[in-house]
Amino acid sequence: MGKNAIQTFRSSLNTVWRINMHYPPKHHQATDFTAIIETIKQFPLATLISVKNNEVFTTHIPLMYEASLGEYGALIGHIDKFNPQAELLQENQLVQVIFHGPNSYISPKIFSSTQLPTWNYVKVHISARATQIVNPEEIIDSIAHMTSFLETSETPYVLEPKSPKIQALVDYIIGFRLEITAWEGKFKLSQDKLLKDRELAKEALIKESRKDITAFMDSILDN
Repeated sequence: MGKNAIQTFRSSLNTVWRINMHYPPKHHQATDFTAIIETIKQFPLATLISVKNNEVFTTHIPLMYEASLGEYGALIGHIDKFNPQAELLQENQLVQVIFHGPNSYISPKIFSSTQLPTWNYVKVHISARATQIVNPEEIIDSIAHMTSFLETSETPYVLEPKSPKIQALVDYIIGFRLEITAWEGKFKLSQDKLLKDRELAKEALIKESRKDITAFMDSILDN
């Protein structure tokens, strides 16, 4: 999305961004679309939610943002064709997507002023309309693009579109495009507190994000 498109998006905020005047508080509402996109790119594993006949379907999958698709951009992904949610990702059906940024419990002990316990987090909610990607080559290209984006090592793995494995995989997945119709950033980061306390809360969140999870992984994999 170019600079002019982002400005247009912001000017249309009142029509595409659903704001409840009381919740979340205004200081927790992210108004910078660039921050929304950065969150999606840094934390691409999303919770995809659909509803059919009052039954909720939820899948956790990585999604890639494409600025060139649709007026406000789109999210591209793929799903196992046997997943019951797959049939709901077509024909402009409505979906909700949640991206989960960093989050952490914040103890009152870290603050310079008297506070209560709280939980800080970064979340992005996206409303979109789904269409199915039918062309197998387009699905493979989207997987190759996602792989290239996610590979961050000095010698990244390169997915070869013509490899037999990826050619066989495409028969068992459904590609889809989610055209964004509305977005909401919920950035609860102690914005209502003193500047010093906001910095302390930020440091606590960063520290928690670096926490060693070895013991946790060992405990769940040993069961």
